Amino acid sequence: MTRAAVRSACSKVAASNPPESPSDSALVAGVRNGSQADFNRLYERYFQRVYTFAYVRVRNHADAEEIAQETFTAVFRSIEGYRGQSSLLSWLYGIAKNTVNNHLRRAKARESWLERAEPNLWITRATNQATPEDELSMRRYADAIHQRLDSVAEWQVEVFVLRHLEDLPIREIARRMARSNDAIRSCLYRVKRLLVEAGDPNFAVTMP
Repeated sequence: MTRAAVRSACSKVAASNPPESPSDSALVAGVRNGSQADFNRLYERYFQRVYTFAYVRVRNHADAEEIAQETFTAVFRSIEGYRGQSSLLSWLYGIAKNTVNNHLRRAKARESWLERAEPNLWITRATNQATPEDELSMRRYADAIHQRLDSVAEWQVEVFVLRHLEDLPIREIARRMARSNDAIRSCLYRVKRLLVEAGDPNFAVTMP
C-alpha cells in the first residue's frame, strides 16, 4: 500500500452506510485478503480518531494528517500482526503512538542540527566583524538552508545529524533507521548537495 493509495482512501466519502456495517474483524479479514474497499472502510471509520490522537500530541494540523496517513500505511503493512487480543482501535492507537514518537524524535533531531549548525553561518570569511553585506549574505544563506531542508524527509535530516554531528558509522545508522547502507549513503549525498546548493562556497561535508 503506497501513501498515494492511503490518501485516495481519505478522498472517498461514502454516500451512506449499509444497514449493517461490516464488523472490524470482517474489515481486517478483507484487508488481509487485499481488499481496497475494506481498507477504505477501515480508513473512513477510524481516520478522524487517529488524526485527533495525533493532533493532541503535535498540535499541528499538517503534521497530524501526515502522521495519520503514515499510521494507516503501517496498519496495511502489519495487518497480519493483529491477533484480536485488544480492540482494533486500541491496536491503531498503539501504531499511531509509535508514529507520533518517531515524528517527534525526527523533529527534535532536525531542530538540534539547525541550532548547532546555524551559528557557523555567521562566521565571516575574512574579518572578525561582519559588514552589512556579510550579514545579508549569511541571512540569505540561512534562509536557503531552511528552504532546502524543508524539501527532504525528516528521516533524511536525522541521518545527516547522526552521521555528521553524532559521528555514527554508516552501518549503525542503517541499523537504527532500518534501511540499507546504500540508502543511507544516498541520503547523505542528497542532503549535502542541497546544503552546498544553498550558496555558501565554503561549506563542505566529508562524505563517507
